[in-house]
Amino acid sequence: MYPPQDYTYPVRDWYPVRDWFPAEPARELSDQEIAARVVFRQILSTPPFPSRNPKIAFMFMTPGKLPFEKLWELFFKGHEGRYNIYVHASREKPEHISSVFVGRDIHSDKVGWGMISMVDAERRLLAKALEDTDNQQFVLLSDSCVPLHNFDYVYDFLMGSKHSFLDCFDDPGPHGVFRYSKHMLPEVRETEFRKGSQWFSIKRQHAMVVVADSLYYSKFRRYCKPGMEEGRNCYADEHYLPTLFNMMDPAGIANWSVTYVDWSEGKWHPRSFRAKDVTYELLKNMTSIDTSYHVTSDEKKELLQRPCLWNGLKRPCYLFARKFYPETLNNLMNLFSNYTIF
Repeated sequence: MYPPQDYTYPVRDWYPVRDWFPAEPARELSDQEIAARVVFRQILSTPPFPSRNPKIAFMFMTPGKLPFEKLWELFFKGHEGRYNIYVHASREKPEHISSVFVGRDIHSDKVGWGMISMVDAERRLLAKALEDTDNQQFVLLSDSCVPLHNFDYVYDFLMGSKHSFLDCFDDPGPHGVFRYSKHMLPEVRETEFRKGSQWFSIKRQHAMVVVADSLYYSKFRRYCKPGMEEGRNCYADEHYLPTLFNMMDPAGIANWSVTYVDWSEGKWHPRSFRAKDVTYELLKNMTSIDTSYHVTSDEKKELLQRPCLWNGLKRPCYLFARKFYPETLNNLMNLFSNYTIF
């Protein structure tokens, strides 16, 4: 039904979504579904707004201060006019120590871990960033994220891609499809339910889809949250966007995130890096990974591997990484010019 990830699109700035939009389901659609599909189809089939100065919107979601402002300042230095910064601080307004972050705070609200408020913050950041028509790529970052490459590499990688980088996979286990609720029917079926990391980089059309959606968002607001029936703990930030784009534009996403996270410890939260962990070798290893990995949460613990394809070419996956403790700042600053050469 859909083209493969290495499908060669015509030479133009958008891909022919109208040719690959999901087939209408056999059942009769509700008025809300018809309206939603019309809006999504129109957004996805319309060429991007032409910009003489395309920019990347870097959207930081943080409880308060950003401990790596000085590192990001080094990353942004010399590239003024090619990026915008937006900061959503959910607990307290941060005191910025870098001038590039001053005046970049947006209206923010409280965010609860695993709650729909996490998705609300993402939508709030996207809506604010969409106000600038020069913003063509939208990157979601946390307070513990750091860059793995220099600005030019990141800019060319994102601006030159035909796809959005949104993590999405099918997990048949208790941390995947078990979280699905039949209350999402008929709009969201169990076979369409997906999982993925919340840290994305998406194109302008996809950002517009996210802020325009109300039908599918409302399903996740009501029926994807901790403490659901039968012991289900559903986390909307892990399921809403992967499911939405799996349903509406599966050919438009790469199915992997450009933000590296280390889940090798097998815990609820990924590994966090201390100052002693941060070495040139660690960072270069992160930048050399060219395969995306997931492990299913069922008894099989199946390892799912996907090559990181950039417009059909296999390339290293990651532009950013998390989770780093604030104490790693000095090490990262000292290593930055060396590990971001490529």
